[in-house]
Amino acid sequence: MAQQFSLDEVAKHNTPDDLWIVVDGFVYDVSKFKKLHPGGAGVLKEVAGADATQQFFAYHRGDVLKKYSKLLKGTLVGVDAGATSRTSDRALLTQVPYSEASAFLGWHSPYYNETHRAMRVNLRRIVQDSIQPEADESENSGDAPSEEVYKAMGESGLLAARIGKDCMKFLASIPEIQMEKCLGVPVGKFDHFHELIAHEEMGRLGTPSFNDGCGAGFCIGLPPVLHFAPPHIRDKVLPEVLRGEKRICLAISEPSAGSDVAGMLTKAQKSADGKHYIVSGVKKWITNGMNADYFVTAVRTGSEGHSGVSMLFITREMGVETKPIKTAYSSCAGTALVIFDEVKVPVENLMGPGNKGKEGAGFFCVMANFNHERWFIVAQSVSAMRLVLDECFRWANQRKAFGKNLMTQPVIRFKLARMAGALEAVHNMLENVTHQMDVMPYQDQSAKLGGPIALLKFQATRVGTLIADEAAQIFGGRAITRSGMGSKVEGYLRTFKYSSILGGSEEVLADLAIRQQLRSPESVAPKL
Repeated sequence: MAQQFSLDEVAKHNTPDDLWIVVDGFVYDVSKFKKLHPGGAGVLKEVAGADATQQFFAYHRGDVLKKYSKLLKGTLVGVDAGATSRTSDRALLTQVPYSEASAFLGWHSPYYNETHRAMRVNLRRIVQDSIQPEADESENSGDAPSEEVYKAMGESGLLAARIGKDCMKFLASIPEIQMEKCLGVPVGKFDHFHELIAHEEMGRLGTPSFNDGCGAGFCIGLPPVLHFAPPHIRDKVLPEVLRGEKRICLAISEPSAGSDVAGMLTKAQKSADGKHYIVSGVKKWITNGMNADYFVTAVRTGSEGHSGVSMLFITREMGVETKPIKTAYSSCAGTALVIFDEVKVPVENLMGPGNKGKEGAGFFCVMANFNHERWFIVAQSVSAMRLVLDECFRWANQRKAFGKNLMTQPVIRFKLARMAGALEAVHNMLENVTHQMDVMPYQDQSAKLGGPIALLKFQATRVGTLIADEAAQIFGGRAITRSGMGSKVEGYLRTFKYSSILGGSEEVLADLAIRQQLRSPESVAPKL
């Protein structure tokens, strides 16, 4: 049992050479640490022999205390030691209001069962233990996710889980992937809600660029291989990428064609002997492009417009060149300018519906893939929003201004209510769409879900803007400071607009959501 001290006993240790302080009910001897304190020894001398809890949490996150357990002397008599830290540190499943999906806070739901609950707990532990430490470090250093992290994601089944239900039938031939053992989900019971959980748990990292380095290019680049690559490519590439041995990206956007996919200029012309496509052009803002081995690439093989677009599977060793692009977040996402300078690609690498290569089918492949891409972006970004809301609740309970916790201020509670209400609404819409994906054949999804998913992403990114705005006001100056209490919020403020642009801008998707419903009224016709 830890030794206990009264505040009077602590007060006796108030000199530079004998300096004790109390933080959150714990008593620390910082006599030898004072010279190492980042803020200087003077800061500690001011609170020598006193309770410094309020001052500590004005500058630090609760998890900082874990680094200095060797300085711990005991606890304060009559105090619930650690009470403030419990609102500062994140339990495996948090009890902070609206920081988890309601189905994991005791609410009944038709969408989830025990395998989903087991997966969330198991996966959160894997993410915290195997990914979070490197994520926190690399977010600042700019280093790409390591081979060890990728292989850990592969072996645990996390990579396969992020590709989803349709790839499960291939796992029987990849024994290195231990999904049921690590995640607690039998392959035969895997559904789109398990995949949703995988994206959500990665979104909780709070390291936007490292997160995208771990999966943005992968999540949108591998599904086309699964659905459209010829078997000789699919059967080789799927195991390599799902094990974490190879990395892949999707190369569509160009300097002159972003959301306007049909306007792309990268050309692929047949060689004289007809055995190769000669690819020339530039792709821009390609996430994971710097570290990718494989490039699923939209090219123009025919005339202008969507009917002239095809899709090719291209490997780096064929002569692909990449250059880094500096963006608002860290370089560990591997955002690249991808250059194809007369790259020779075998004609057998042409992709198309039914896993059969077909010229002119690229636009269909891109559009079909967009549904999953946009849904994945929403799943991940909504989870990041919950993390920010979590931070806001914790901060409002810790921070004191004018002698009171921020949470006592009605204006702060109003801001939290705006954030929570909007977030819960968009998450319910996300679950509804996820259910449709789970019961609807892939071909029907392409025809019926394009508009609803576009509307979902538009609404989600609008909510993200609200979350960013309110969180900034709650955290104040800390929201624009990369270290300390507001670091997670600062990272979100710097990067939340990515979701509004990647996978189709808000304006394009809002228009698509309405146009598709007007064009296909039978998809929403009443059925009794």
